[in-house]
Amino acid sequence: MLTLTENASTIVKTLTGQVGETDDAGLRISSSNPQNTAFAAAVAPTPEPADQVVEVSGARLFLENGAAVALDDKILDAQVDENGAVSFAIGAVA
Repeated sequence: MLTLTENASTIVKTLTGQVGETDDAGLRISSSNPQNTAFAAAVAPTPEPADQVVEVSGARLFLENGAAVALDDKILDAQVDENGAVSFAIGAVA
């Protein structure tokens, strides 16, 4: 299962908390190519019916099926730069 660093968990909670409409919001990660080597991430109010839902320390992720398979043994990290832009990185679990 995809795991999150402490930074990623905090950033995901902050991003999804800005939705405000629902406590069910999460960060949806989908695969944008057939080889599942490129991903898109966006805040979603609820998961899609086929999404795998991952909750880590209060952070909710909704993984599209292809992304869930590709990221099963990975770790998600996140950073915020000096301009407030968020970037995510995927690495191997050590």
